[in-house]
Amino acid sequence: MKAATVIGLGQMGSTLARLLLRSGHHVTVWNRTPSRAAPLVAEGAVLAPSVAAAVAASPVVVVCVLDAAATRDILGSREVEAALGGRTLVQLSTGSPEEARAGEAWAREHGAEYLIGAIQAAPDQMGTPDTPILVSGAEATFRRHEPLLRSFGGGVTYLGEAAGAASAMDLATLSYIYGSMLGFLHGARVAESEGFGVDTYGKLVAGIGPSFALFLEHQARVIQSDNYAVSQSPLKISVEATERIAQAARAAGINAEFPRFAADLFRRGAAAGYAEEEAAALIKVLRASA
Repeated sequence: MKAATVIGLGQMGSTLARLLLRSGHHVTVWNRTPSRAAPLVAEGAVLAPSVAAAVAASPVVVVCVLDAAATRDILGSREVEAALGGRTLVQLSTGSPEEARAGEAWAREHGAEYLIGAIQAAPDQMGTPDTPILVSGAEATFRRHEPLLRSFGGGVTYLGEAAGAASAMDLATLSYIYGSMLGFLHGARVAESEGFGVDTYGKLVAGIGPSFALFLEHQARVIQSDNYAVSQSPLKISVEATERIAQAARAAGINAEFPRFAADLFRRGAAAGYAEEEAAALIKVLRASA
């Protein structure tokens, strides 16, 4: 029987352990609060008495705790380090690219292989054919453990051997999500201020989502090609549009922080000479500000 250990039994960790059980694994679990393991033990998991025992119990150790700092705190003892040899750590906790590289170096120093993953779904979205999971690390290690990873979700994307790749792309996509959410919430205030139902606004946003995603995909190709000749939308249109949104917010007496921020960035793009280039040319302003 295949065997795996799950360290960390929050909502996501418990879900991962349950998915491993359902896929036929012998599952060992450990959590700082042992009582959280009770439902999983009732389903067939084994509660390890210590972290070191949990690591020693399986050839694959899945870590899903708060963040990389919590991982270091849990796994940093000599007893755990002594048990790591010959095992594969699958780090599914939140962390930065720098922390991913440090974790890989630490694992290798103690004779373990290391994969870094970023789960881009909520616990109740796990285990579906399209659950998105980003993974990086040694390709041979990834290929060997790909079936285990796919028990968590079918949308596994391997990003290469660079340890920090999954964490970096997770930050990149989250940046898009949070930027979109701020714009969405500002739009909700616009709808409210004009007496429209926010639910109606939400349906409109859902409807334009797919076509806007294609627009952003095109902008990504523009950036990659470094050819900013106008192909879909000149930057000057966004200068006017974001300023109009900011003016409307001021006139309506609603919070204007988000459109002010956006309008300022696009004005800077125009001032730098990019008004007659594709909208994606704004990235040159972001590069310069670094």
